[in-house]
Amino acid sequence: MAQNLVDAVSIGSLDALIAIGIALLFSIMGLINFAHGELIMIGGYALLWFAGLPFAVTAVLVVAVVVGCGLAMERLAFRSVRGASGETLLMTSFALSLFVQGGVLLFEGANPKSVDVLGSLGASVHVAGLSVGKLDLAIIGVTAVLLLGLAWFLRATPLGVQMRAAAEDFRMARALGVRANLVVAIAFGVSGAFAAIAAIFLVARTGTLTPAMGLSPVLTGFVAIVLGGLGRLWAAALGAFVLALLSVMLQAYLPTSMAPYRDALVYLGIVVILVMRPHGIAGRPGAVRV
Repeated sequence: MAQNLVDAVSIGSLDALIAIGIALLFSIMGLINFAHGELIMIGGYALLWFAGLPFAVTAVLVVAVVVGCGLAMERLAFRSVRGASGETLLMTSFALSLFVQGGVLLFEGANPKSVDVLGSLGASVHVAGLSVGKLDLAIIGVTAVLLLGLAWFLRATPLGVQMRAAAEDFRMARALGVRANLVVAIAFGVSGAFAAIAAIFLVARTGTLTPAMGLSPVLTGFVAIVLGGLGRLWAAALGAFVLALLSVMLQAYLPTSMAPYRDALVYLGIVVILVMRPHGIAGRPGAVRV
């Protein structure tokens, strides 16, 4: 049981990074950004472009590239449709996702590529009878630091307070002097940074790059957000950990004959939770907060 909990926390930590990157933009703009998966994909290929450099330098460059792409998305694609209907924002993010994926497909090709990232963390350590991968420890530790750092930023800095105000009521916040362009740009930047860190750990686990590599993680992130409750960052993280716990426990305790149905049972469990809690585990009707 304890070993399974450790595995669930590790998987949930990576999913939480992705979910929070998406939830941050939804909280402020009401934007469901499908192109977030393409930010993860760009981060993955950036690891290949900067392969050979010291890891610390590579990580900084990857974060810079993905944050820059996030800011470019905001300025070139989303700023002009800010305040539009949810359907317009959704279609814009779909179109942007396909455009970016097509561009990478054109320059990098469709064949999978591989890159070795954090190979030195491939071993495990034994703690209290548990076997924990060094990479899992790194994912859990970095995620904890980032979540605490984001919570501090949102509650203790002027820009964070402005972001929280924008999440409560964007129009009222603008009327009271909140610099909308700056707040939204910072939200895209932070979202991009979370996508970059998630890309590093995702590639460290799989070692494989494809133009569609961001699709599955971003769908998992969306499910985690809905499960946790729309509009709250901590609820998105909670949803990611609950989703990971469901998946790991079913993987561990399902009879072998039912193993192929694990994912179906996971989503059945999510449906049951949403029937009992239609606004998610920690969501409230009409509540949109950071």
